[in-house]
Amino acid sequence: MVKIGLLSDTHSFLAPQVFEHFKDVDEIWHAGDIGNIEVADALEKFKPLRAVFGNIDGAELRIRYPEHLFFTIENVSVFITHIGGYPPKYNAISKPLIAKHKPHVFISGHSHILKIMPDPTFNLLHINPGAAGKQGWQKINTLVKFTVDNDRLKDLSIVEFKK
Repeated sequence: MVKIGLLSDTHSFLAPQVFEHFKDVDEIWHAGDIGNIEVADALEKFKPLRAVFGNIDGAELRIRYPEHLFFTIENVSVFITHIGGYPPKYNAISKPLIAKHKPHVFISGHSHILKIMPDPTFNLLHINPGAAGKQGWQKINTLVKFTVDNDRLKDLSIVEFKK
């Protein structure tokens, strides 16, 4: 059983609430637009980090993190990318990758819109954690927490805080 803290779109700002709400997680996953290397370093110092780069991320972050991340945790396969769309409106890059890799969970960021929805076509759960930084139009920042237990996600919760 592994507890996960998921965020996206920090845009070079790491709110203190992230550390407060993720204090009990085992890993942090970042779905891109980290913003700068200092944010990545702070998260890596705090907890193990899995991340992808986003469209605003510069060379330092693009060297450190991939554009697409595929892995299995417990018995759950995961695909994380920054710009991916959502069911059924995946973008032209993500849709064939989803079809090929058949993840149980597809995570993307970019829109700053929190979305958690099943996709019966690809038999997966899509999660966009919204945005956790100061940049963007969102009035409320969001984080997502859940537990991966063998072959399922459970205890999924949404954390909201003012930006």
